[in-house]
Amino acid sequence: MNIAIIAHDNKKADMIAFVIKRLDFFKRKDINIYATGTTGKHIKHAGLNPHLLLSGPMGGDAQIAAMLVERKIDVVLFFIDPLHSHPHEVDIHMLLRLCNVHDVPLATNYSTASRLVQSYE
Repeated sequence: MNIAIIAHDNKKADMIAFVIKRLDFFKRKDINIYATGTTGKHIKHAGLNPHLLLSGPMGGDAQIAAMLVERKIDVVLFFIDPLHSHPHEVDIHMLLRLCNVHDVPLATNYSTASRLVQSYE
């Protein structure tokens, strides 16, 4: 299973805490992680080996969207900060829309991600 992991700056700590709490799940041999920029570097420091993509504002969200359209991403965990605007808002909306168009499970917050990961354990 290929999982994309993305987190806005104010949500990176939540994402890292989420991943660390579920290290056994994310270390499974059938799990491949694709992560954007700084989020991926933090995940790497947590002991995982994600495929590192560009940061979101530099095209990482678009890279994940392209992989999603090609059926190379099975699940997206994208911890969004709804209280701040982002310079690449168009890419964010494109990724969210494509998850819906291609029926790819998407979690945008900790609680939903927990339930989603539980369904695959």
